[in-house]
Amino acid sequence: MQQKIIILDFGSQTTQLIGRRIRELDTFCEILPYNKFPKDDPTVIGVILSGSPFSVHDPEGFKPDLSDFLGKLPVLGICYGAQYLSYTLGGKVEKSNTREYGRANLETVDTANTLFKGFEQHSQVWMSHGDTITQIPAGFNVIGSTADVKYAAYWSPTPLGKATDEAPAYAVQFHPEVFHTLQGKLLLKNFVVDICGSRQEWSAASFVDTTVAELKEQLGNDRVILGLSGGVDSSVAAVLLNKAIGQRLTCIFVDHGMLRKNEFQQVLDDYRVLGLNVIGVDASEKFFTDLAGVTEPEQKRKIIGRDFVEVFNAEAKKITDARWLAQGTIYPDRIESLNITGKVIKSHHNVGGLPKEMHLQLCEPLKWLFKDEVRRVGRQLKMPEHLITRHPFPGPGLAVRILGDITREKVRILQDADDIYIRGLREYVDTDGITLYDKVWQAGAILLSTVRSVGVMGDERTYENPVALRAVTSSDAMTADWAHLPYDFMAKVSNEIINKVRGVNRVCYDISSKPPATIEWE
Repeated sequence: MQQKIIILDFGSQTTQLIGRRIRELDTFCEILPYNKFPKDDPTVIGVILSGSPFSVHDPEGFKPDLSDFLGKLPVLGICYGAQYLSYTLGGKVEKSNTREYGRANLETVDTANTLFKGFEQHSQVWMSHGDTITQIPAGFNVIGSTADVKYAAYWSPTPLGKATDEAPAYAVQFHPEVFHTLQGKLLLKNFVVDICGSRQEWSAASFVDTTVAELKEQLGNDRVILGLSGGVDSSVAAVLLNKAIGQRLTCIFVDHGMLRKNEFQQVLDDYRVLGLNVIGVDASEKFFTDLAGVTEPEQKRKIIGRDFVEVFNAEAKKITDARWLAQGTIYPDRIESLNITGKVIKSHHNVGGLPKEMHLQLCEPLKWLFKDEVRRVGRQLKMPEHLITRHPFPGPGLAVRILGDITREKVRILQDADDIYIRGLREYVDTDGITLYDKVWQAGAILLSTVRSVGVMGDERTYENPVALRAVTSSDAMTADWAHLPYDFMAKVSNEIINKVRGVNRVCYDISSKPPATIEWE
């Protein structure tokens, strides 16, 4: 049986980072809503309670019953999770005079406690809370403090105070999952491996073996249709399915006219080399017609999602014996489509169910994976490296990188500018021998077609569009920072775009992080 850690999500922005850190420890984990603990699941070896935007005193704050696992399995409460443990078990949580946010140092830490095994004294941690714990429950002991937070960490071997064979509970007021907690990964390893007893068997190889076996059992002799996008997610999903069911998989690649320059044919050639059964459909005329005059970003996404389904459905109906629709949905897609607080961040046309008229069952072999895990699986499947390292590209394509309405001419301008930029990133080898393309998580050009700027070319005054360049570093797209590209590279690319792309007379560089900005502009 595959072991797993359950992370109960109380709505924190960093809940997914907890999951990422656990996966890095070669341990499977599931992130579930705060009140959806899976009862009687023998594969669960430990529970983590996440942070939350709420206070334990808020009427709308999440307050689940912990009796299904507290004392039965090791528990780690983080931030709100730590406060909720105290609040539930008879301690005190009060409003702090000042919000405790940012770097702090553990002035005292009990390194004899398993949770802090190997810790250095005065280790830096990251705080982010408005309430503070002023009294811990009876039977608990403090094991870590900062200058301002007495109960930065506490624990009990018997959290219910009833039996010596109870599973322990731990709580930390800081966030071990974030980069700024310097020994946070060690703390999580101590909990997951030493306290919960993880065998650390989760790996790309084990995922491939398990998933292929599950797909064979799930799909049997049925035929499956997969919508390909050209990106790493759908490509890895296709190769996994091909490994499981072979030619019973039919892939459909729809060109909505807003792909990168020459991408449609390049992607089809790549897939045929992989031995995939692929149908290419050029539906660009329909998409451009339906997008004419539309400027609102979410409406663009919805039109493209609707048209994609219509085109895909028409093609899928020709495969009369198909029973399943496969998608390359990964975990961040589902998280960003609807988080625990119920707020939609952005829509994805491959999330949220199937059109009733398709009469197909859904198959999502990558739905629990983060992007870097998908790439590891791709390497395990021995896919070409250029497919595995391909930057993420939005489903609506360049439509969400063109501000304002969409026309073929605007797409042509952006394709040309983007092609120069991406080729430049691939060709520029940095001082450490790595290309800029491989150093950044995602890059692309944005056409500011709602803005015109004055320029001079030759002896003539111009009044044309600016292009913004975007490049970010990230590990999973949940957070991202702008990439510090070399000045000489930026100067060369800017000069080439302005000189070669008709309709552009100015190039800018986006230096916004996520949050507060997003990676894409729309």
